[in-house]
Amino acid sequence: MQEHNISMLGTGLIGMFYTMALNGGRGKDRVQLVYSRSAERAKAFAEEWGIPAWTTDLTEACTSNDIDTVVIGLPNHIHEECVNLAADAGKAILCTKPLGRTAAEAKRMMDKVEATGAFGGYLEDLCYTPKTLKAIASVENGALGDVTWACSRETHPGPHSDWFWDLEQAGGGAIVDLGCHCIEIVRSFIGKDIRPVEVMCWADTLVHPIDAEDNGIALIRFENGAIGQFEVSWTFRGGMDLRDEVAGTEGTIWLNHFLRTGYEMYTSGAGAGYVAEKAESESGWLFPVGDEVVELGYSDMFDDMFNAIDQGTQPRENFYDGYVVNAVIDACYRSASSRQWEPVELEVWRGRENVPLIRDSRGQEAAAATEPDAAKALAAAAGLTILKTERMSGGQVKVIMKNEETGELSQEIIENA
Repeated sequence: MQEHNISMLGTGLIGMFYTMALNGGRGKDRVQLVYSRSAERAKAFAEEWGIPAWTTDLTEACTSNDIDTVVIGLPNHIHEECVNLAADAGKAILCTKPLGRTAAEAKRMMDKVEATGAFGGYLEDLCYTPKTLKAIASVENGALGDVTWACSRETHPGPHSDWFWDLEQAGGGAIVDLGCHCIEIVRSFIGKDIRPVEVMCWADTLVHPIDAEDNGIALIRFENGAIGQFEVSWTFRGGMDLRDEVAGTEGTIWLNHFLRTGYEMYTSGAGAGYVAEKAESESGWLFPVGDEVVELGYSDMFDDMFNAIDQGTQPRENFYDGYVVNAVIDACYRSASSRQWEPVELEVWRGRENVPLIRDSRGQEAAAATEPDAAKALAAAAGLTILKTERMSGGQVKVIMKNEETGELSQEIIENA
């Protein structure tokens, strides 16, 4: 395990979480230089976290000989400049989400790191939460069969810094801020090698006097017929709600990452202090998070990034993933404007081609594998296809079947099955 000296670009909330994870993570990697556009914030941040040096010079922060890795935790409109500086200087680059404001911007950054040979890691922390990693492993091991639907929800009362609310700096509102998380979570469950084909999206500005949207909902259709769904909001009251649901042909997963996680507390006063990110109250019923750095995925994310750097491999999340996410977001904004399904435009696709629909690839044998033997025998004897079996209240089994030649539907009750 090599030792990495890190330049942290940004002293906001994300810079704080990243520094907490890095300085308390694998043990050898350390933030040695911090950049902020404000000298006062840079100096205070360096003192708080024991960082040896600070600067307000972005070029120095990206190219200093004293560091080998640049972590970008700055507003979206500055990402590309940082990537160009760091890539030309031969640094490993880890960039926060979203990679760009648009797919074109993200592709330029991806092309830059690939042309220079720089390491490019996409810091999509919510794909690295302990629950998510375990759930993805279960899906990859076949526990859910074929994933048919994946939904991810992130809602809270709104971002913590002013630039998020500026359309030009951020590139959008709740969709680019929160939807980027949700899209990559959905891709992780459905399969990142399955192409996202088209999007139907609703977005609106319901509460805040801003140019960007503060709410959005989208459906993403994948080439194999699976549907991804996200729900995002900057107007949700009561803290931060992070939830995922995954449905497959053989199972279901429900995940709750931030509310109702098993730690609930009531206080009639206001002595709770800091509860969790985006918490709105310090009294009443509260839902504290034990270790946000771990629960939000930062620790596992940086372990993956630096292990990949050491081993010369790709991390779970790289700049190509960030580019695909931005392409889906672009389609979301086009759809929200046109009120129609819009194609996901990908100049570069590195996944599988001509993937069959789930219903065409499963086959009757796989579909009926878990049906009761009596039901399978009944259908086989009649030359019919089982659509569904159901245990009745009296103990019988109802079998619903289809004649593939005529299309006729029928049902039978099996006693003592």
